[in-house]
Amino acid sequence: ITFQRRLGFQPVVLTSPKHPRGGPPCETRDGIPYYRTQRPTRKRTLPYASELAMMARFARRIRDVARAEDVKVLHAHSPVLNGLPAIWAARRLGLPAVYESRAFWEAGGADHGTSRENSVRYRITRVLETLAFRQATRVVVIAHAMRQEVIGRGIAADRIHVVPNGVDVDRFSPAPRDEALAQRLGLTDGPVFGFIGSFYHYEGLRFLVETFPALRERVPGARLLLVGGGEDEAALRAAAVDGVIFAGQVPYNRVTDYYSLIDVFVCPRRRMRLTELVTPLKPLEAMAAGLPVLASDVGGLAELIEHGTTGLLFRADDAAAFVREAVNLASDPALCAKLGSGAREHVRAGRTWDRVVSRY
Repeated sequence: ITFQRRLGFQPVVLTSPKHPRGGPPCETRDGIPYYRTQRPTRKRTLPYASELAMMARFARRIRDVARAEDVKVLHAHSPVLNGLPAIWAARRLGLPAVYESRAFWEAGGADHGTSRENSVRYRITRVLETLAFRQATRVVVIAHAMRQEVIGRGIAADRIHVVPNGVDVDRFSPAPRDEALAQRLGLTDGPVFGFIGSFYHYEGLRFLVETFPALRERVPGARLLLVGGGEDEAALRAAAVDGVIFAGQVPYNRVTDYYSLIDVFVCPRRRMRLTELVTPLKPLEAMAAGLPVLASDVGGLAELIEHGTTGLLFRADDAAAFVREAVNLASDPALCAKLGSGAREHVRAGRTWDRVVSRY
């Protein structure tokens, strides 16, 4: 949104009824108006009745804000609970609607455990998502693999555009190690392998923690720094061994301090439909910070990283392959420097927010 404004857009932000934080109906931050949609107070017991009521409320709110702000385009982000209300509102207003999918909702539900693949809920979600793709004026996705998936659903290729994740290379850049923070966390010697992000099942953090003792046998001083939290946190803490350090969730304005402590950023995503299609954001931040990235070879990561040039890839869920590449990095500072430099240059060449947002 900040970079849209820098490029001359006048963005207006509206949150959905499912937004977790309350606040005033409208406020201005950095010159950008932010509106909210209140949650419905009435409880509905019929299947999907609550979702339909929420979507109808959101569509009305979109129309009201769009008229008040005299907007020219409606740009809705996934899931379909946002996309369809925006499309409905756009039709009433005679405006174009862009639907941007950052992940496929039905795949996310299956991988999070809230639904099963090919269950009734899964199929209904997929149908609604495809309906949004069909009815939107334009479709935006964040990865080329996602574009192919949408084309496979019968959507015309010339209506689907790839606008990938980006990163602020001024904010995320090579920085001196925060020695005071390192001392507080006990990171005084040995290479630090690190992960910063949400602790979801598909991130492969259980694999990482369970494999780490084998790496420590080869690199005795190695540490594993995990920054963040989420649904897998309790299980990860229970499985943790010597050398694994949990920093917890940290304020966004402190994240760069934690990147400064990491020698190798690890992204061991498990192989499943979601990770084959969707590209994550955090490796881009690490690459912009000049860190070598060690990642599994799932499709979403292979789209970001060129093995041997901007990072290293290992076969997903293969402990021996992970340890082999991790030892390679731990024993070769020149390789780490080369990969970190190549990663930052790659990000600067095509993944800065100004370049990415200009595609819109």
